[in-house]
Amino acid sequence: MTCARIGCPLLIGLGEGENFIASDVSAVLASTRRVVYLDEGDVAELTRDGIRVFDRAGVPVEREVHVSDVSLASLELGPYQHFMQKEIHEQPRALADTIEVIVNQGVTPALFGENAEQVFADIDSVQIIACGTSYYAGSVARYWMESIAKIPCNVEIASEYRYRDVVANPKSLIVTISQSGETLDTMEALKRAKELGLANTLAICNVQESAIPRASKLVFYTRAGAEIGVASTKAFTTQLAALFVLTLALAKQRGLLSEEQEHAHLESLRQLPGSVQHALNLEPQIKLWAERFAPKQHSLFLGRGIHYPIALEGALKLKEISYIHAEAYPAGELKHGPLALVDAEMPVVVIAPNDSLLEKVKSNMQEVRARGGELYVFADLDSHFAESEGVHVIRTPRHAGVLSPVVHAIPVQLLAYNTAVMRGTDVDKPRNLAKSVTVE
Repeated sequence: MTCARIGCPLLIGLGEGENFIASDVSAVLASTRRVVYLDEGDVAELTRDGIRVFDRAGVPVEREVHVSDVSLASLELGPYQHFMQKEIHEQPRALADTIEVIVNQGVTPALFGENAEQVFADIDSVQIIACGTSYYAGSVARYWMESIAKIPCNVEIASEYRYRDVVANPKSLIVTISQSGETLDTMEALKRAKELGLANTLAICNVQESAIPRASKLVFYTRAGAEIGVASTKAFTTQLAALFVLTLALAKQRGLLSEEQEHAHLESLRQLPGSVQHALNLEPQIKLWAERFAPKQHSLFLGRGIHYPIALEGALKLKEISYIHAEAYPAGELKHGPLALVDAEMPVVVIAPNDSLLEKVKSNMQEVRARGGELYVFADLDSHFAESEGVHVIRTPRHAGVLSPVVHAIPVQLLAYNTAVMRGTDVDKPRNLAKSVTVE
């Protein structure tokens, strides 16, 4: 990190993906109304009269200025109690903004950059690298890519990828996912991939001109807007939307997406913000569940297939903001060990949409009930679940087909949020955590 004073009111030094502010910025920002994105190592001098930029040697240099398009309204709570609550309810708009170009213009590799068509034609596999919630978004995308685009896809945690001996495939597309674009482990994993000769790189990010997109050949920016709460919500669902579009683009490039199929998928995307709004309308019912979760110390989340990563995301959200210990498993793994944890004091959340694995999920639920476990089931309207003693069911109004993971992410977010509020934790700034992880 770099910071130095050279006789000016304010200096901001940037290095290793971090910003360091040397003095109060409020007066200066009030006069400039600008946010300047600089290359690592540069130092910016901000005064009421203007901005000067210096390189590492202290020599004045010219840098392109990018005016922030972040609305001041996005930085205010408005009628909401917490930023996380606000951002959960902003998801229909965030998704609509992210997919607007796609639904209007159709699927094309050009959405990812000028050279995307050439890059996509040259690859035979996809390697997704990310951390935390972004890793779970990539895990959902793996199912889409292998099912729709018929392309091998691997997903890896960035902090693991950067330190292991990687067998590099030069024809692999390296996809990095980061809300901030400054996540250190993801940035270092990208550097590691490029050192191994993996030149086909694509960043999916929510912050324009951040470090990871600058270091990547191709970029897709989500349009979630500013996300203040540490626990990612709208960044996650817009990442899923971006990854679904990438899947369609790869399928089209490989001749596996007919015009009829493209039209059907685009129609599903058009309906997605409405489906998410329907899921948000379930909050009064979810609050009743949160009352039962608040006194608990442990919980279990189950899902199968493409909804298993949503179970992982639900467990992560619950533990990071409510501090309730939560684990997630593929439902079929219950009898291989986790079933030993089940008792009347451990609530079991099940993601159970009406898909091809529904009957398998029902069988796993019966195993839980037979051991005295209490089930909380997120289902679809047509899943034909009946509430009974120890089995609680909330249904989303309609099944969203292949985009169902996006819709089912909403109830688990609401469950975590409302449980945390009832436990009195700091929802927006949970203990020991930071919004952008720029240290190892």
